[in-house]
Amino acid sequence: MQFDVRYANHPDDSKTYDTKRLRENYVIEKLFTPDDILLTYSHQDRIIAGGVMPVEKKLSLGTFKELATDYFLERRELGIINIGGEGKVTLDGKDYALGFKECLYVGMGTRDVTFSSADKKTPAKFYINSSPAHKSFPTVKIIKPVEGKEPPEGTRYCVQRHLGSVEGMNKRTINQFIISDVLESCQLSMGLTELEVGSSWNTLPSHTHERRMEVYMYFELPEGEAVFHLMGRPQETRHVVLHNEQAVISPSWSIHTGVGTHNYTFIWGMCGENKNYDDMDNLKTEDLL
Repeated sequence: MQFDVRYANHPDDSKTYDTKRLRENYVIEKLFTPDDILLTYSHQDRIIAGGVMPVEKKLSLGTFKELATDYFLERRELGIINIGGEGKVTLDGKDYALGFKECLYVGMGTRDVTFSSADKKTPAKFYINSSPAHKSFPTVKIIKPVEGKEPPEGTRYCVQRHLGSVEGMNKRTINQFIISDVLESCQLSMGLTELEVGSSWNTLPSHTHERRMEVYMYFELPEGEAVFHLMGRPQETRHVVLHNEQAVISPSWSIHTGVGTHNYTFIWGMCGENKNYDDMDNLKTEDLL
């Protein structure tokens, strides 16, 4: 396992950053390495984001000196979304199969967390977000709804929202996995947004939400294409360029939006004092500078 620490900073400080410094502070360049766990701990609301890619062996989620705990989820909760082949997450001896774009919420207090792939030729890629927790909630598997069918036993459907337009280049489906309408969590929210062909803006209008931070992870982005992720205060905008399977830490004071050279999918994870998805301060495009 590899564990990287990123410190929080004042927005006025970020105004002076060049591209290299912006990327060092906010961009997670690499999420997946075969048979390894890569984690980034951010002091922005103390979220942990990273990737787990088991190929030849099972991988176990251990703890780190910086957490000062006996095990990873002693004082944390965890969200997992698989963006690879069929895989399995084992929690204190109980197995949970996780397919492509399926999610698992894991409550505080789970001691042993291991990951494995069904087929090493098409390994699972488990993208994870974790935030501090004060209470233990039940583990829940969440999947996208199938019309006319009830979810399998022990599984819940996510909430789907269809937003945007072709004309606005932002027609998209938001799959809300870890959200209060689906399950209880302490502060973690997590979901997956899919942009349709011809759409490239992931969030319009741009917005901020002072009451929680966010991490964006971009995938299903073809080789050679990129996303221009916008950040900074509304009147002091900056951008970082991201490629497939890269993530960016977005502080609460920063705008949250981005545009790609191709349609793509992204996972959003949020933590902070408010779990209300619509608690955001929308911004007029003409007011951005």
